[in-house]
Amino acid sequence: MRIITGLRRGRKLQSLPGGDVRPTTDRVKESLFNILQFRIEGRSFLDLYAGSGQIGLEALSRGARLAVFVDNKRASQEVIRSNIKATGFEDRAQLISADAAVFLGSPGEAFDIAFLDPPYYAGEFETVLALVASRVKDTGIIICEHPGTVTLPDSFGRFHRQKSYRYGKIYLTAYEIPGNGE
Repeated sequence: MRIITGLRRGRKLQSLPGGDVRPTTDRVKESLFNILQFRIEGRSFLDLYAGSGQIGLEALSRGARLAVFVDNKRASQEVIRSNIKATGFEDRAQLISADAAVFLGSPGEAFDIAFLDPPYYAGEFETVLALVASRVKDTGIIICEHPGTVTLPDSFGRFHRQKSYRYGKIYLTAYEIPGNGE
């Protein structure tokens, strides 16, 4: 696992051992950032269920102003902390030890971009989609990584599905407020 491009291009990242975490593949990660390519520079990025932190770190490498990593697993937090240090992004990265729903339900900053990659079969999307809408700016975008077997709603809160992209068995589904996207 590595940073694909930007300031820290080629930097290797640690991953969690075992099968508990399913890192986003380079193909899907590259596609995600192709979707976001002109929306990252100077923006705030929320990486929910951060795992190793590779998505938020990629956003920082590509010019995001801030990345907030949220994960409630101690092992994930240790790997994220190590990867933040290894990439030198301590000044632009914030690690939050919390359940995603608890974090989203608390007051705080609104983000430009939110990326959700929860455990596929834990039923997390139903819980967090409405909550994440309240923490994303009107001009923002929410992108969910999910398997084709998980059906996501056409809309939640003020956000509506704009497009789903398929990469084998994995999908990236983008939500925006109609007429407010960039």
